[in-house]
Amino acid sequence: MKCPFCGYSDSKVVDSRPDKGGSGIRRRRECEECSKRFTTHERIEEMLPLVLKKDGRREAFDRRKIISGIKKACEKRPISIEEIERMVDRLETRLQESSEKEIATPLIGEWIMKELHDLDEVAYVRFASVYRSFRDINEFMEELQELLKK
Repeated sequence: MKCPFCGYSDSKVVDSRPDKGGSGIRRRRECEECSKRFTTHERIEEMLPLVLKKDGRREAFDRRKIISGIKKACEKRPISIEEIERMVDRLETRLQESSEKEIATPLIGEWIMKELHDLDEVAYVRFASVYRSFRDINEFMEELQELLKK
C-alpha cells in the first residue's frame, strides 16, 4: 500500500478490525519509510449492475461518485459521514439484490432521494434540485409544497 504522505510503497499493518457496518476491514498502517500512520479500508468486490446513464452510456457503479453527490447535498447539515456510508451500503445491497445486469440512473436517484427524505429534508431538497434539474422556480416550489404536505 502506497504511503499518502511520502509515496513509499511498503507499509505494515499495525491494527485491523471490522468496519462499523461489518462489511469490510479497517486497517491502520505505518509507512516503513517515514513512519507516519494512515487508515485503509478493505471491502469485498461485489458484482454490481452497470449504471445506464440518461444519455444511453453504460458505466460501472462508482461508490465514491454516489458518496460525493450525497455529501454535497448534506453539506453543513447534522449528518455524519458514517450515516452517508450506511446509506450507500444499503443502496449497494439493494442493487445486488435486484439481480439486474443494468440499472438506470433515475431509479438510483429516486432511491437516494427516498433515503435523504427520511434522513434530512434540507439535504433531500438540495439533492432533488440538482438531480431533477428543475427548469424554473415553479417546479422547485412544487417539490417544496409536496414536501410540506407530508
